[in-house]
Amino acid sequence: MTKRGPTASRPLGIENGMTFTSWQFGIFAAVVFALYYSPAIRPFQVQLLVLSSLFFYGYGQLEFLPMLAVAVLGTYLLLILAIRDRSIWLPVGIAFNLGLLAFFKYKFLFFDPAAPLTGASLVDFLLRLPLPIGISFFVFHNISLLVDLTKSDETQRPDLTSTFLYIIFFPQLVSGPITRAQMFLPQIRQKFFADVPFVEAAKWILTGYFFKLYVANNLNEMTAYMDFPLFETVRTQDKWLLVFLYSYQIYADFFGYTAIAIGLGLLFGYRLPVNFNLPYVSASFSEFWSRWHISLSSWLRTYLYIPLGGNRRGTVGTYLNIMIVMGLGGLWHGAALSYLAWGTMHGVLLVLERAIFGNVDLNRRGETIVRPARIGIVFFCVSMLWIFFKLPNLDHALAYLSGMFTVNINPNQAKLFNSLALLYSLPVIIQHLAPRSLFETSRRKVEPYLYGLMTALMCVEAGPSTSFIYFQF
Repeated sequence: MTKRGPTASRPLGIENGMTFTSWQFGIFAAVVFALYYSPAIRPFQVQLLVLSSLFFYGYGQLEFLPMLAVAVLGTYLLLILAIRDRSIWLPVGIAFNLGLLAFFKYKFLFFDPAAPLTGASLVDFLLRLPLPIGISFFVFHNISLLVDLTKSDETQRPDLTSTFLYIIFFPQLVSGPITRAQMFLPQIRQKFFADVPFVEAAKWILTGYFFKLYVANNLNEMTAYMDFPLFETVRTQDKWLLVFLYSYQIYADFFGYTAIAIGLGLLFGYRLPVNFNLPYVSASFSEFWSRWHISLSSWLRTYLYIPLGGNRRGTVGTYLNIMIVMGLGGLWHGAALSYLAWGTMHGVLLVLERAIFGNVDLNRRGETIVRPARIGIVFFCVSMLWIFFKLPNLDHALAYLSGMFTVNINPNQAKLFNSLALLYSLPVIIQHLAPRSLFETSRRKVEPYLYGLMTALMCVEAGPSTSFIYFQF
């Protein structure tokens, strides 16, 4: 296999949109930043961010804006009602948002978009609307807004503009991180240029672009061969290698996006939650989910697991709640059996871990032999399950898995260049395995060279442009 392999298809609805890696976004962000801190605009900073976020979301895809407006305005109206009577209107507000998510994300389980029109009705029009970008993320923001702001009688209702900003703030609008309302809303106030942490923001943004452009985009050229039917041309040993390359790719891709989002948020005076904390050095599956997509894990725990009863309903009830949360977490990614299988199998691993080890702390440090072995087991299992994430068609995922244990005698087999695979994976490996003390003791001396090297690599050796993986969710 050469470095330049087939490029995976882009998710529906983002072909014409504005992405963080496009030149259009660079111009857009620079203009908004310049206006944002100008003295004349300072009293209207929130309004500017709202309008800018609407422009960002609707760029090249105006058909998504009415649906976004319905989601935000409907949530705001139901929030006002729920503050007055939580018992009635909070469930209605949650059902409204889950209904939007279910309609757009799962309608194709029951409707064939290629079917002939039955008429020029509104129903036909709605059924043929594509999946709006980032709907899973802003629906979760809506639910957080409803729940957090109706918990106390002393809660003050945010105005409509602040509500819009919380839900559609453009750095986090499409792929997160998912920010809780009680964390974001207190930050809405007038911002000043002198308070911008430029160095911290630049580090986040540069790191994010490096992991996306150099690591994820280049690995995508290889992992595209995991798609059906291309994986049938890949050697058995390379099928194994591709699984681990995809582990590195999806991490680099999503970590890259959220790092850019965090940096952009800092430029505009908003601190977004950290979404990844070296997940591939986890020594248990529970630790992995405390380090991977932290904002989603926290959201599911706060708004689903605990309301279901958490671990307060005995052993069987706890196991059942874990399975429900992880199964729904899988389906949150899409209406496909493969996503359900991915989430359910993670639930099984969490249940087995709890059943076998009980209350033993599997995350304790200082074990020179046992902990590395556990890290290896967790990474292996997580990587194998990424097959079901990469291939939403369950039959394709099972066929790929089967092919890993059978010899491929196809004479036209593609061949991976292992040296390139290592080259593009190395930043993720170093980030996870390099001793923290190495960076802490010589940070000031090393950092300028490190960031300079990352800048050079992503400019000279960036992979072909691809959309962010989580755009499809």
